[in-house]
Amino acid sequence: MARVVVAGRLVAAVAAVSLLGGAVVGCGSGADEGRPAAVSGVAVRTSPIAGQLAGLPAAVNGPRIVVGKPDAPRTAQVLVDPKCGHCARFEEAGGESLLKLAVAGQVKIEYLLASFLDRDGASGSVRAVNALRASADAGKFAEYHAAVFASQPKGKFTDELLLRIADEVPGLRGPEFDAAVKDQKYKGWVGEAEKGFEATGAQGTPMVLVDGAPVGSKDGALFEAGAFVRALKGVGVGSSA
Repeated sequence: MARVVVAGRLVAAVAAVSLLGGAVVGCGSGADEGRPAAVSGVAVRTSPIAGQLAGLPAAVNGPRIVVGKPDAPRTAQVLVDPKCGHCARFEEAGGESLLKLAVAGQVKIEYLLASFLDRDGASGSVRAVNALRASADAGKFAEYHAAVFASQPKGKFTDELLLRIADEVPGLRGPEFDAAVKDQKYKGWVGEAEKGFEATGAQGTPMVLVDGAPVGSKDGALFEAGAFVRALKGVGVGSSA
């Protein structure tokens, strides 16, 4: 089965170019890579396709969260860090397009949620990934994942902000979810997800590989919905049978 892989932690653009074939934009483990547009770090947004995502199934599979219909003909692997500003740009463009393909039953998406930007809790990525894992148990991962990236703060993710974002996802808030967020119930799993991300050999977020080859990274298609769809169709992902 062919696989699409969205990957990478960009330590340096030159290193990523030599290793992964041309990524020129991405997040690394240096400075804060949050989205500057979030006013005062507290803006809460939802996905424009939240209604479509409400019925999209999600299941935890080891360090991955798999979204989409089990019989989908293709598999996409998405590697992102919740605090990576470039990942937020990807999610509102190429990521949204990929989710639409999942809704249509054309692809499954395996999310490997990285947290490498969380230096001593400075970014809150660990807390965000923990909350995302908890949302999978509640059957609300796709909606919450999209809302978390849409609401990415300039500052760090806090429990208060993560719960405020959850308020925008109907049926997510409740005693179990709230406790899992506040107590970091899945912190151990967050570490497993980071190790799973690192095991791919990825050097930066975000980047797309199809059968091991980069797609959309050199020309910026990751950040433009139409261009990303065309790039995927060019390698047989999402095209009509």
